[in-house]
Amino acid sequence: MYVISLGDDGAELRPLEPWRAEEFLAHIDRGREFIGQYITLPDAVTDLESSRSYLRSYADKAAVDTGRIHGIWVDGELVGGVLFRTMDLAHGTAEAGCWLEPSAVGKGLVTRAARVIIDWAVEERGIHRVEWQVAAGNQASIAVARRLGLTKEGVLRESYLYRGKRHDVEIWSVLAPEWRAARQSS
Repeated sequence: MYVISLGDDGAELRPLEPWRAEEFLAHIDRGREFIGQYITLPDAVTDLESSRSYLRSYADKAAVDTGRIHGIWVDGELVGGVLFRTMDLAHGTAEAGCWLEPSAVGKGLVTRAARVIIDWAVEERGIHRVEWQVAAGNQASIAVARRLGLTKEGVLRESYLYRGKRHDVEIWSVLAPEWRAARQSS
């Protein structure tokens, strides 16, 4: 296992593996309503077995290079995560995503963690295009996309049915040459 420091505030990025299912469930329970405002993760992780199954699905994706999931820990407590919901190495595309529990909001954790995984995808795995799909009402996630230097490509109107309501989805992305250029200039 590896641990990547996200700064000098005790924040770390680690793989989120099936053996952490109990810790993952406790984390989701702490932030269930907040996390579930825009994403289905809390609906998918409701008990220990569904937590284990969710993490196992990402372990399976990692084994065949079609996705990854990482947790964000602060002072030893799981407070959020970043992931590649999809990765298609043949086409050079990936879709990134994130979540946080309320106690971790406003500290730049997702931005720092997303930089790490996007760097890895571009530099180590040869991904050419990273997408960030976000409900138009999710201003915190849109702010992360902006801080990462992603470009808003458009809006899929009412394309996402969630908890009985249709949401617009914004599509943000960055291409490998843009990512590298921005990283070199910072």
